[in-house]
Amino acid sequence: MNSIFTYILLGISLAAPVGPVNAAQLDTGIKNGFFHAFIFGFGALTADILYMIMVYFGVGQFIDSPYIKIFLWTFGCFVLTYTGIENLLTLNKIKINMSSGKRIRLRQALLSGFLISLLNPLTILFWLGIYGSILAETSVSLQDDQLIIFSLAIIVGVILWDTIIAFLSSGARKYLSTRFLIIISLLSSLSMIAFGIYFGIQAYHTLF
Repeated sequence: MNSIFTYILLGISLAAPVGPVNAAQLDTGIKNGFFHAFIFGFGALTADILYMIMVYFGVGQFIDSPYIKIFLWTFGCFVLTYTGIENLLTLNKIKINMSSGKRIRLRQALLSGFLISLLNPLTILFWLGIYGSILAETSVSLQDDQLIIFSLAIIVGVILWDTIIAFLSSGARKYLSTRFLIIISLLSSLSMIAFGIYFGIQAYHTLF
């Protein structure tokens, strides 16, 4: 049980660093509430699980190809920059969404979370580096069923963090002023654009 708890904490630590996924989930929760933020996080988790499966079956070497990296950096740049700019253009609608209950569809939140996480090179590097090293270290001493249990514990940690983010963002939406919510959403959007630019720079350096 202590080992399982350790891997749950590892899942939380993997999901906790400030990045484009957290920024986008926070923005979704502020504008649309708890369930939309949670579904967004579930979409991101789906991409995480996909990468975990790929690493488990040794596809990491394929992703490590320079051409694949350029592709991932470029699309990550496009998705994050586009999402950040789109959020900036809808800042004035935060008050309208809060008062009228107008929200994006849950499947749109799910797809946004999946795409942003799937095309986020930081997510890929995290799972290739950290989860890959965990598999390399533990596969020597653990059986396959134990590896699956510990992998599920990591997923539980990610879900816990997504729930915390969804709760905090929806709570902020209820109790903070509209102006302050706009500032938070502005910072989140600028963070996504900044990461998008960073990914574009990395794609350029990888290409040349």
